[in-house]
Amino acid sequence: MILVGIVEPTIGTATMRSNPLPPLLTVLCCLQFFATGAHHIVIAQAHGVSRSAVGKAIHAVSVILFSIQGFPNVVGAVDGTHVKIQAPPDNEADYVNRKGYHSLNVQMVCDANYRITDVIAKWPGSVHDSRMFSEGILCQKLETGQIDGLLLGDSGYPCRKYLMTPYANPRNLSEERFNTALCRTRVLIEQTFGMLKRRFAVLKYGIRTTPDRAAVYVASCAMLHNFVFEHGDVYGRTYEDDDMPQVDNQGVDVNGRTQRDYITQRHFAV
Repeated sequence: MILVGIVEPTIGTATMRSNPLPPLLTVLCCLQFFATGAHHIVIAQAHGVSRSAVGKAIHAVSVILFSIQGFPNVVGAVDGTHVKIQAPPDNEADYVNRKGYHSLNVQMVCDANYRITDVIAKWPGSVHDSRMFSEGILCQKLETGQIDGLLLGDSGYPCRKYLMTPYANPRNLSEERFNTALCRTRVLIEQTFGMLKRRFAVLKYGIRTTPDRAAVYVASCAMLHNFVFEHGDVYGRTYEDDDMPQVDNQGVDVNGRTQRDYITQRHFAV
C-alpha cells in the first residue's frame, strides 16, 4: 500500500483518460510482470482486464518509478549484467552480446548494504563494460573530483586512481592479498544482481519490448529493489553468473597503478 500511495497521485490523473484500472490493480499488474515476466495476456486473464490495459499499467508505473529513482552518487562496487530483450527492428546487430543473444548491458553500482546507488540501462548488449563506465556521468564526476572515493571493479574495467581492479599477474603475496580482498568485497554487486533477478524474474528471463522501454523497466526494478530493502524486506543473497566470456584486462594508467600499489603496501603488505 505504501507503493500505491507513492504512485497514486500520478496514476490517478492518467486513469481518467488512458488507463481504466484503479491504482491498486495498476500497481499489482506491474509488479506481477516484474516478478514473473509473464506475457501481458496471462496477467490480463488473471485480473479480468484487457491486454492493452495491462501494458498501459506496466508502462505508467514504470515511468513514475523511473522518475523518482533518486539514486545518490555513492561509491561502491561496479559491474555490468545482461538483460535479455527481443530483437529490435533498428540496429539489431548492436544488441547481440558475446553469448549470441539480444540484450541490454546494464551497469550498476551498489553499496555495502546491497543498495543500488547508480544504474545505466541504455547500452546495447555488444557494448563493453569499460565503455559504459567511461562515458557515464559517474565516471566524469570521479574524474573531476566531484565524488571522492573508490569504486571496485573486475578486470573488465581499467584501473584508475578512483577505480581499483585486480592485479592481472600478482607478483608477490601482498598483491595476492589485495586481489583476494578486492574480490571478496566486489562480490557485493554480484549478490545484488542475483537478488534483483530472483525477485524480478523479468530481468532473468527477458523483456519482450523495445530497448528504450526495457531500459525504463530495468531502472524501475532497481528502484523497487531499494524500496523493499528500506522497508525491511530482506531477500536471500545469491550470486549471479551470466557465464559471459572473460575479457582481457583493460589496462592500468599511471595514477591507477600508483594508487593500487599504495593501497597494497599500506594495507596488505606482509
